[in-house]
Amino acid sequence: MQKEITSRTPLLTADGDLAVCGWARRNLFDYDRTLVKKRGRLKEWDFYQVSDGSILVQINFFNITLASAATAAVIDMKTGERIECADITLCTRRKYLLPEVSDTPNVFEYEKGNFRLRFETTETARRITFSGKAKGKPLTADLTLHITPGDENITIVTPFKGAPDKFFLTTKHNCMPCDGEVRWGERKFMFSRETAFGVLDWGRGVWPHKNVWYWGNGATYVNGKRFGFELTWKIGDESYATETCLFYDGKAHKIGAVDVEKFPGEDDGWMKPWHFVSEDGRFDATMTPFFDNATGVIVLGELGMKTHQVHGLWNGYAVLDDGTRIEIRDMYAFCEYVVNAW
Repeated sequence: MQKEITSRTPLLTADGDLAVCGWARRNLFDYDRTLVKKRGRLKEWDFYQVSDGSILVQINFFNITLASAATAAVIDMKTGERIECADITLCTRRKYLLPEVSDTPNVFEYEKGNFRLRFETTETARRITFSGKAKGKPLTADLTLHITPGDENITIVTPFKGAPDKFFLTTKHNCMPCDGEVRWGERKFMFSRETAFGVLDWGRGVWPHKNVWYWGNGATYVNGKRFGFELTWKIGDESYATETCLFYDGKAHKIGAVDVEKFPGEDDGWMKPWHFVSEDGRFDATMTPFFDNATGVIVLGELGMKTHQVHGLWNGYAVLDDGTRIEIRDMYAFCEYVVNAW
């Protein structure tokens, strides 16, 4: 089932239970954090990732009520070199509150010590500015992710079985050409909108303590038009809709559930080919990995987050709503597998 929401609707009832489930082409869900029952379990984040297939940039701000953090990383996927910095603030239930909207104009700012972070969303762009220190040197970013007015995304509300007060609301906005620069000391990393794309992972939710998920995403140009995909699965109850979608020339094309042919963690298979197939036959692609951005740890199986974010070249095909077949040829994209316990 793929239940599409086509008009604005409250996310939560006055009692704090989930009022609606399904997916939309824009964020049509009115989110009000004051209605959340288990406020101490609320997780909110804005995560931006930019890459040209060689240099990877991740800039994130999250607030999990008990703490908030601003993080930035620049990773050379050819050499494995990592340049990272982070700043954490404890007890932030009423501080550093992220916007309650994802794809309409908004601004978020974080300032503390040497850290400066600003996310600004307009009708035509998302601008990210950041400054901090990494390994004793200044780390700064000024990146613009370009939006064509009318662009669609996928925004989805996923429930958790047997828990009406738990939910996952997320917007994935990709296919955003990016330009700008990141500086670390004397080094400069430049991005051009002809070769670099950015994606926003915007999330708000109350989850069970333990979860796993896959997240695959990528963007490129096909026949001079922007093409990309969003593939997320395993987290929550997917009986209302799956977070799986194609994008072409700014429009969303919903597809069915997607899975990998074989769990990549078997036989140390993270760097072996991953074969993806959708249940409706509209997506079939194989990723040949070239870099595993492996991070994190789970302490005693009860606390932490462990990620294999695997980047590679994808080959296969995708079918749009009108039956048009898109051939995928050596497209740079990624897919991650995450074990989460917090």
